[in-house]
Amino acid sequence: MSSIVGKKAPHFSAKAVVNGGEMVDGFSLDQYLGKNYVVFFFYPKDFTFVCPTELHAFQSRLQDFKDRGAEVVACSTDTEESHWGWLQMSKATGGIQGITYPIVADTAKTISMNYGVLAGDYDYNDDGEMIADGPMIAYRGLFIMDKAGMVHHATINNFPLGRNVDEALRTLDALQHFEENGEVCPANWNKGDEAMAENHDGVASYLSSH
Repeated sequence: MSSIVGKKAPHFSAKAVVNGGEMVDGFSLDQYLGKNYVVFFFYPKDFTFVCPTELHAFQSRLQDFKDRGAEVVACSTDTEESHWGWLQMSKATGGIQGITYPIVADTAKTISMNYGVLAGDYDYNDDGEMIADGPMIAYRGLFIMDKAGMVHHATINNFPLGRNVDEALRTLDALQHFEENGEVCPANWNKGDEAMAENHDGVASYLSSH
């Protein structure tokens, strides 16, 4: 699947668990349009080992995202009942109790497919029967969207590779710096560092001298 960076985020409406335990229908990222940035991340499965470390890591920095006007939303191909059950388990027992941001239930696997993070595909065997080729769960995808719903950043990790929440914050800072100042952010840029002016081609002006 081609990258969705630079495009509007794919629309979806699905069941989700919000506020740490409330199951809702028709959850959509559209509710944030015009109001918030969105950090939307996928994880493979509930009741696993690496996944709770990521969910807790995002929760521990949730206020930092909110201070930047961003909402964090998670998603996996598990059911909303599975999400709810996992939320009842303490962190000490491998659960995600205390997570307050929304967790979307992509049970039809269409959200993962449309975002390009579904591990596997459907195929047909010699008898014409539909079969799954792969585990049919989500890779560790992460997408950062502006207030208009455009995707500016996307990363996809294989199952064993956990993500860095600080890097998600750094990238969000870079996007906001560009929006506010019209300056582009070089490698390893962090908030407060010097950025660079764009030229008319949208390329940092210093490149013309290198």
